[in-house]
Amino acid sequence: MDYRQLEAFSAVMTVGSITGAGQMLNRSQPAVTRLIRDLEDELGFQLFERNGPKVTPTHHAFQLRAEVEHALDGVRQIRQSAERLAEDETREIRIVATPAIAAGLAPAALARMPGALRPRHVQLRSQSAEAVVQSVLSKTIDLGVVSLPLEHRGIDVHWIGEAPCVAVVSSDSPLATQQALSLDQLAEQPLITLSNPFRLRRRIDRALARTPSGSEILETNSSLNAIQMARAGLGVALVEPVSAHGVRAQGVTVLPLDVDIPFFFGVITPYAHPLSAPARALIEALETLSRETLPGFVRHELGAHDALLKRIHAADD
Repeated sequence: MDYRQLEAFSAVMTVGSITGAGQMLNRSQPAVTRLIRDLEDELGFQLFERNGPKVTPTHHAFQLRAEVEHALDGVRQIRQSAERLAEDETREIRIVATPAIAAGLAPAALARMPGALRPRHVQLRSQSAEAVVQSVLSKTIDLGVVSLPLEHRGIDVHWIGEAPCVAVVSSDSPLATQQALSLDQLAEQPLITLSNPFRLRRRIDRALARTPSGSEILETNSSLNAIQMARAGLGVALVEPVSAHGVRAQGVTVLPLDVDIPFFFGVITPYAHPLSAPARALIEALETLSRETLPGFVRHELGAHDALLKRIHAADD
């Protein structure tokens, strides 16, 4: 299979028709049809069910799509890098971070970089924590910022930060006037929290288990979603501090908790991968901004990594 076949497959999956894919790719409808059929012949199974100009993806097509997008993204990265190398342009940086960090920390850190080192080409993407690590392991990006745990081989961890989680409530909530929220107060409220049980949610659940609670639980996969749900008056959002303090949402109040629920995150790059001057400047800017933006921020030395993991993985008492 070649790049054109995969590109045609991706376009048809996106648009939903052969004709539309041809317009997107500036190719004729017969040319796109031929590329899809050649790909199907090579794979040995059907990707689309045809019904006139419209097509319906088979279950094989849906299963293949993520891998195809990943491969196409890698080729695009190579092409872009080659073009900039041909132009003797080395000031570029590709960053991938979890949604909270991509929105609440990375843009301001990029703006903090010295003008002489600020890249002319920046790519900032948000992905799940697991996908951030995978992007770094595959060396398709220059720098990742992700929540812990981080026990993978093939990555360099440059620093680890810790800051306490916070509560977010609607500004017109009676709780908005409090100096801090206690576990007893949380037990009386609908709680909005994250759904991934292998990261921050485990520490939140462990803290809430210290007090009896019959609270209604609302789950989401994003702190930004949780904050907007709190703004709508659906409950109290328990979230990491980056999105709460880094994204200034209107109509909400951010409150500290009287119990420590730590949020850990780190800056990672591919193992033994040479760092460009812009990448080094951005790593420093991320730490400086974290200190200024996140109340209670602490930088941990890399030697503390194992001890932090024990805190993260600690079993309930």
